Amino acid sequence: MSNQKSNKIIVIGGGYAGLRTVERLAKNPNNEILLFDKHPYHFMQTDVYDLIANEEDFAQVTVDLFTFSMGFDDNVVFHKQKITNIDFKNKKVITSIQRHHYDYLVIAVGSRTKYISTVPGLREYSYGVKSLNRAMYFKQKFEMSLFKKVDESGTCCTPINIIIAGAGLSGVEIAAQMAYFSREFYNRNNFICRKLNIVLVNSGKTILKGMDKYLIDKSQKRLLDLEVDIRNEKKVIELNAQSVKLSDGKVLQMDFMIFAGGVEPNGVIYNLDLAKNKAGYIETNEYLQVPQYLDVFAIGDCTTIFNNGLPVPPTADVAEQMAELCAKNIDRLILEKPLLKHNIKSRGTLIALGRGYAVSKVFGIYSNGYLAYAVKKIVEKVYAKRLGYRSNRGCKKIFGT
Repeated sequence: MSNQKSNKIIVIGGGYAGLRTVERLAKNPNNEILLFDKHPYHFMQTDVYDLIANEEDFAQVTVDLFTFSMGFDDNVVFHKQKITNIDFKNKKVITSIQRHHYDYLVIAVGSRTKYISTVPGLREYSYGVKSLNRAMYFKQKFEMSLFKKVDESGTCCTPINIIIAGAGLSGVEIAAQMAYFSREFYNRNNFICRKLNIVLVNSGKTILKGMDKYLIDKSQKRLLDLEVDIRNEKKVIELNAQSVKLSDGKVLQMDFMIFAGGVEPNGVIYNLDLAKNKAGYIETNEYLQVPQYLDVFAIGDCTTIFNNGLPVPPTADVAEQMAELCAKNIDRLILEKPLLKHNIKSRGTLIALGRGYAVSKVFGIYSNGYLAYAVKKIVEKVYAKRLGYRSNRGCKKIFGT
């Protein structure tokens, strides 16, 4: 570290936005960065469809935050601590263990599955995929169900019934990947019992609401080819351990239900004395600052940004763009330079629909099939390799290898 006064920067959240902010700010040796998360790992949520369908294990979709932070030049420290509140006036972050002072603060805590309280049984009997532990629990139960169906072959063969509520990006990708995986699983192993019913319940008129018609049409055709049962303009209104009741009165038998029908800000946001919009997300200005405290930034899924009056979809790509701008503006605050306004928009959409097939719109160019799938996999691998390099560097420092 130089003799120049250090800048104490706290980043809350080890998701896409938080890690990119750390990477960018760590380039300045005068920045002392503290990264906080209640989990010791970064979960690559964009790969969750592969995790659930056994294409990848949990080690391939996570990065250790201790080794990641150690991979920098001694100016990044990770604390596995839960944030309980923030004293903005005295510039202190309050955790379950202690208080930490900051000069600049980045709130990047992301979002979580929103369990609708008016739907009886939703929280108790469905699985979200925003958190690694919930995704892992579902994956294990799914695998055991496949085993039980194989084990009962020749005596009876009742189907596995899986309900997926929510036909946005996550719901569509998971439905396609599970349908593809189960089909290949049964065909490859020549099992007699090979019944799997996947029902995608969608409240809208079409899947992937708000997306380009090309992406909707190609995705729907692929789902139907994989024998996914799509129920448009329907909602789950009640569920128990064995069944789901829909808004049209029909009752569907189910072994599992994945709820991908909505998100909300992570819990700590509700404790913060900040301006929020009607959905509970932190309000920010055009520089990504919290208007009440200009040394505080909010980025990623815990805030909503707009481009030409329209909300920008909260994707990993958008989160990383926000992180880049946030880091630049903190640098400019330190140097007392004018801040940069955001002009962030989605650079593209890549939708994986089973191994070897995807649909995409990237920089205005449409594609479907294996080419789109290869592009999505390249994007994911480049991201994982970048973080993996930093984590490997940290491991070598820790263990001296």
